[in-house]
Amino acid sequence: MTNPNNATISTVHSAGFTSGYALEIPTLRVLKDDGTVYEGATLPELSKEQALKMYDTMQFIRVLDERMLAAQRQGRISFYMQCLGEEAATIGSAAALHDQDMIMAQYREQGALRYRGFSLEQFMNQLFSNEKDLGKGRQMPVHYGSKDIYYMTISSPLGTQIPQAAGYAYAQKLRGLPNITLCYFGEGAASEGDFHAGLNMAAVHNAPVIFFCRNNGYAISTPANEQFKGDGIACRAVGYGMKSIRVDGADIMAVYQATKMARDYALAHNEPVLIESMAYRLGAHSSSDDPSGYRSKEEEELWRKNDPVSRFRLWLVKQGWLDEEADKAKLDLLRQEILDALKVAEKVAKPGIEHLMSDVYAEPIPLLNEQLEELKAHIRKYPDAYPVTAGRLD
Repeated sequence: MTNPNNATISTVHSAGFTSGYALEIPTLRVLKDDGTVYEGATLPELSKEQALKMYDTMQFIRVLDERMLAAQRQGRISFYMQCLGEEAATIGSAAALHDQDMIMAQYREQGALRYRGFSLEQFMNQLFSNEKDLGKGRQMPVHYGSKDIYYMTISSPLGTQIPQAAGYAYAQKLRGLPNITLCYFGEGAASEGDFHAGLNMAAVHNAPVIFFCRNNGYAISTPANEQFKGDGIACRAVGYGMKSIRVDGADIMAVYQATKMARDYALAHNEPVLIESMAYRLGAHSSSDDPSGYRSKEEEELWRKNDPVSRFRLWLVKQGWLDEEADKAKLDLLRQEILDALKVAEKVAKPGIEHLMSDVYAEPIPLLNEQLEELKAHIRKYPDAYPVTAGRLD
């Protein structure tokens, strides 16, 4: 007899519950805090060249975050979000992908973007929304995107990229492409309906997508224990009939290994995989947030010892692949390069007002043209209210 319910029918004759914590998922760790390898752990195959590229990307993002948060505090940009404490999660996962695998990010994955080749100038142009910005000034800062390096433009609404990733990966499969999609999101986004819709769609339609959940403990100011019950996010994959793995998000080796394994599996079997990265957001949620209102300094200091950059640096030194003095000198040079690029980008003109409507249609419809002319007339009437735009009208 067929089973239309698509569920295991194993009968019992006395009632009993299955515990909500019946499934416990272990966390993969490879490197200890001092850069040594855990007994029994297997290091992933990683060349010196790739390892140093990963480390250089970590250093770049850490300095970029430091400088740009300061720039926001100085009023030079309007908004910023750091990935402090999660560099290993985003860079280690991106390093395990192929160049034409699609990345759909949330907003704290600038490390993946940099690893893919996004230049310092491109970062600055986006953050300052100038006329060289690939998004033509139509996005908030840190809402990056680049068609050339397969990094889908970030969207502010939380979780929307999750079902989009399922659909994109399904299309990759239908076209026979040797690629997958990796979708980043936080544990807070896993509380959105889009999470459940996206994972179920990917599982039912066998889409080669990796759902990468950055569980950093807080969705803005809401701690994880007020967001959900059960054993984190990874266990939810079982409910959708998909593979999952939990990884120490401060261990770049573990993240790289888990993501590479997930990619190989997703591509070979045309199935989704859920990865849960366990890390800690060391900084504020954004430049608009004050974490002292919902967590203690003692908690932050405790987790600061679990530094992903320091852990990987110590491992590289032990391999003889990194000279600490040269590394410090390189870091000083990087700080100056970023500051110099910032000073250049903030002086570049803003995009012309016509870019508010460009790229929507191949040829703008008459209504959009009418609205644009009305807007220009309004700005000409009140130029003092629009000091940047008023001087650049046709």
